[in-house]
Amino acid sequence: MALLDNHRPNGPEDWKKKEIKKATEPLLDELYEYAKRIYAEGKQSVLIVLQGMDASGKDGLTRSLFQKVSPAWVNVHSFKKPTDEEFAHDFLWRIHKRTPEKGMITVFNRSHYEDILVPSVYGYIDQETIDKRYDQINQFEQYLEANGTKVLKFYLNVSYDKQEQKLNERINTKEKHWKHNDGDWETREHWDEFIGVYETIFERCNAVPWHVIPCDHNWTKLYSTAKVLIETLKEMDPQFPGLDTEKFTPDYSKSKYRY
Repeated sequence: MALLDNHRPNGPEDWKKKEIKKATEPLLDELYEYAKRIYAEGKQSVLIVLQGMDASGKDGLTRSLFQKVSPAWVNVHSFKKPTDEEFAHDFLWRIHKRTPEKGMITVFNRSHYEDILVPSVYGYIDQETIDKRYDQINQFEQYLEANGTKVLKFYLNVSYDKQEQKLNERINTKEKHWKHNDGDWETREHWDEFIGVYETIFERCNAVPWHVIPCDHNWTKLYSTAKVLIETLKEMDPQFPGLDTEKFTPDYSKSKYRY
C-alpha cells in the first residue's frame, strides 16, 4: 500500500481545532527555548526539509513555526530551477553549501528531491542517472547526520481539491497575486505522476525517515510539524555552555536557571 494512502490531508478524524490550536502554543514556546540552546551550545544543527505539491503551504508553515524564534537562529533557503553555475556542478553542490552550520536551524523550501521529482516526471534525465541519485541522497543525508546535523524531512500532504482552492485564491485575491504562477497549473496536470514519484522517494530515500504532515488546514499542519520538531530537539538535548572564563566562579544557587 502507498504511504500516502494511510494519511488524511485534513488530519485525524478525532482532532478538534480548538484543542489542537491550544496544544500548539506551548510547543512554539518550547521551540524558542530549544532553538536558543542549539544556538548557544554551537555543537549541533538541524536541517528541516519541506517538500510538497504547489500551494501545500511551505512558506506559511515556516513563518508560523518560527514566529517566536529569533531570526538570528534560523536560516531559510528556497531552491528553484538551477542556475547555469549550479548546472555545471553535481546536483548536490548547491544543496550542501546551504546546509546549516553548527548552532543553526536551516529550513529548505524544496530541496535536493526536486532533482529527482522534476526530471522523473518530465523525462529530461535518463532513468539510470535518477536511480543513482536515490542512493546518493541517502548517503548525503547520512553523512550530514554523522557530522552533527539532524535531518528532518516533512512531506506536506495537501489534497487535490484543497490545492485547487488555494491556487484559485492566488488569482481571485489581490493580496495573493504575487504568489500566482501559471506553471503551477501546468504542474497540477501531472498530479498523479508527481505523487507516484513521491511514493518512490518515500520508499527508496528512507535512510532518514519521512514525516507526512496533514496540510488541508493550517492548524493541523503547524501542530503536526511542531510536535515532531520538539520531540527531536528533546532527543538532541542541547545544553547551555559553561562560563568561558577563569576569573569568575558563578554561584548557580542565586540563579533561576538550573543546569
